[in-house]
Amino acid sequence: MGTDLEDAAFLRALGKRVQAARKTARQSRRVLSQAAAVSERYIASLEGGMGNISISLLNRIAAALEIPLVNLIADEDPLVVQLRQATVEQRDKVAAALMPDQRHGGRIALIGLRGAGKTTLGALAAKRLGLPFYELNDQIAQTAGISVTELFALYGQEGYRELESQALARMAHSGPMILAVAGGIVSELQTFDHLLNGFRTVWLKARPEEHMQRVRDQGDERPMADNPGAMGDLRRILTAREAHYARADIAVDTAGRTVRDSLDDLLAALT
Repeated sequence: MGTDLEDAAFLRALGKRVQAARKTARQSRRVLSQAAAVSERYIASLEGGMGNISISLLNRIAAALEIPLVNLIADEDPLVVQLRQATVEQRDKVAAALMPDQRHGGRIALIGLRGAGKTTLGALAAKRLGLPFYELNDQIAQTAGISVTELFALYGQEGYRELESQALARMAHSGPMILAVAGGIVSELQTFDHLLNGFRTVWLKARPEEHMQRVRDQGDERPMADNPGAMGDLRRILTAREAHYARADIAVDTAGRTVRDSLDDLLAALT
């Protein structure tokens, strides 16, 4: 019985360390799931202290969080460990890399169609550069007090675009950050111009088939549901927006690239 209680206590402590490390890394469970190739359900169970531990899966989670495996197993606060590892020299190197971009104040925005990797790569790049990561839709939802889906249902696209413009105006006067924006922001040219002026923009590119597959891999089957022409629609949207996306300061092609490779490409382009 004593052994069972000790095991349960260890699992609870492990779950808290994993959750703390994930929050310190500014990663959602979905982002961590994609980066570690581990199901969200497993991560939720692990953080809840009920995980059926596999050392190999735990090692993948540690690698995705960019911390040693021992940090999750040892009885020490991951935040303390991570702060200890973030040396003054590393912070100075990041600051120096971003300094040439005086015009945008260190603000970086990721644009592109859904499935380009804006959330996944944005969160990982922000962690690597020591910057906060935001999604513009989250800021819009917080302002409206309802979800973006409910916002569209109640006020339509016009209401959404107005709140999008307001949220972007607020973010454009903030400090250094990485911001992921919805793919359709280019449809409102004035708002898109404000984005280009206030942020260093990066277009994350991919093939239409990859955009579609990545959305489906996230568990969203709506793009294909009862719509045999969904792929054709996607190609037309990409074609219509391509010239606008091409106005970005930087383009990073994620086609056929792993998350880790695309992250390296993005960081190289930024720094």
